[in-house]
Amino acid sequence: MLGALRGAQKSAKGVSLYSRHVNRPAGRLLAAAAHKARLSPNQVTLISAAFTLGAIAAVALARPSWPLAVAVYAALVVGFAFDSADGQLARLTGRGGPAGEWLDHVVDCAKMVTLHTAVLISFYRFFELPNDAWLLLPLGFQLAAVLTFCAGLLTEQLKRGRTAPAAPAGTAATPAAPPSRLRAVALLPVDYGVFCLVFLTLGAPGVFRTVYAVLAAVHALFLAAFLAKWFRELSALPRNPA
Repeated sequence: MLGALRGAQKSAKGVSLYSRHVNRPAGRLLAAAAHKARLSPNQVTLISAAFTLGAIAAVALARPSWPLAVAVYAALVVGFAFDSADGQLARLTGRGGPAGEWLDHVVDCAKMVTLHTAVLISFYRFFELPNDAWLLLPLGFQLAAVLTFCAGLLTEQLKRGRTAPAAPAGTAATPAAPPSRLRAVALLPVDYGVFCLVFLTLGAPGVFRTVYAVLAAVHALFLAAFLAKWFRELSALPRNPA
């Protein structure tokens, strides 16, 4: 079973070190357990949503503390692992489809919007902020996260059915390069699994606020780089589908 799931992995290209070596293997174990329990990929997606949304509700409703920090982090990480498991299970069983992919993306989008909204609520209810301008921080982080997610999906969709201009006749095809380890390390700051680590500092609100702000700035920088990269890639494609 685990061997079959290893063969059902997506490409490691453009995937951070955490997702490649932590989240996907954890998802593989959960996918095997879900297959044994005869769960469908959509049911696994809903389990992922339950863990994640439970953690998000806790951030918004409970006063920051160390027990809350551990509980929120654990629930977010388990939810993320189930988010990997649903796709692996779908590819293993052949039960995936447009509806399942749609549900997965809807849950992902809801996760991004509500998680930063929960931080905003927690800031307002429980944090002693230096000034009210700090309330804008979760909104800016939310904008960067959602825009990266939506622009990335749109880029992927626009690339489908299109090919880059053909190489001149007689030119040897360039073999696909193996996934870059350096790139995998560079992508760690914008990996959702790494972002979950921020919530381990909820027991120290001042530390949480600082780390959250630093990561928000990093996401904004990566967003600018991603947008430029995706625009260049789409500009190089033919105007009409092949």
